[in-house]
Amino acid sequence: MDFGLLAVHAHPDDEAIWTGGTLARYADEGARTAVVTCTWAQGTTRAAELEGSLSILGAGRPRLLGYADARKAESAPGAPRFVDVPLDEAVGRLVEHIRQFRPDVVLTYDGFGSYGHPDHVHAHRVTLAAVEAAGYDQLYPGTGEPWRPRAVYLSTIPRSVVTSHWKAVFGSPPAPDQTLPGVPDEQVTTHLDVGRWAERKWAAMLAHESEVERGASMTLLTALPEQARAQMLANEWYRRVAYTGAPTTTLDTR
Repeated sequence: MDFGLLAVHAHPDDEAIWTGGTLARYADEGARTAVVTCTWAQGTTRAAELEGSLSILGAGRPRLLGYADARKAESAPGAPRFVDVPLDEAVGRLVEHIRQFRPDVVLTYDGFGSYGHPDHVHAHRVTLAAVEAAGYDQLYPGTGEPWRPRAVYLSTIPRSVVTSHWKAVFGSPPAPDQTLPGVPDEQVTTHLDVGRWAERKWAAMLAHESEVERGASMTLLTALPEQARAQMLANEWYRRVAYTGAPTTTLDTR
C-alpha cells in the first residue's frame, strides 16, 4: 500500500488513546505510519514509554518536538511550553516533519482538543496551519520539498457516545450546562471499526506505565463497565477536512 498516515499529538499516550486502533490497522495493511509528539523531551521517562507504544502500534520511532507540557515543567527542562512558543516556530517544526514523511492523511484532535486540554487545542491549530503551509514552496525554505496531504482527520467522539457513558463513569447524567467532549453525531464523517486491533491499542496505552500508575490517562476507560470499555477501544471516530485541489483520499470504513 503506497499510503502514508501521520498522527500529530500533544503528549505521549495520546497516540494510543485517540488513534491507536487506526495506526495499528493501517500499519498492518502496509501503510507507512508515524507520530509527531509536540511535548516531552528525549531522555524523559514518558519519551521512553512513547517508544514502546509506537513499537506496539507499528508507527516507527518517536518524532519529538521537545516542548514542555503546559502543566508539567519537568516534561522538557529548560524548554518553553508548547502553548507559549510562537506559532510560526511550531508550524515550521511540524512542516519539516510533514515534508520529510510526505503523508497522504494527517490525524490530530478536533477543535476542542478532544476534551479541552490547552496542549491539545494548540496541537489542532498548529497542525491545520502546518498542513496548509507545507504545500507552499515560499514558506519555510530549507525544510524539504513542498508537500500537501490530501486530508486531515480530526479525532473526536460522537456526543451520543459521550452522554451514554457519562452516567456509568460519574454516577449521574451530565448537567444541562456541562461542557462535554465530542461533537454532535451528524458532524462525525468517519467511523473506523478497529475491534481487531483493540488489544494492541490497549497494550500501547498500558506501555505508558507512569501514566497508568498516576491514574490519569486510563481513569475514564478503567471506570467504564467492561462492555462499554470494549466499545470505546474498538471504535474510533473522525471529522474529515479535505483540501481543495487535492485528490480525494478517505480512510477505509470497512
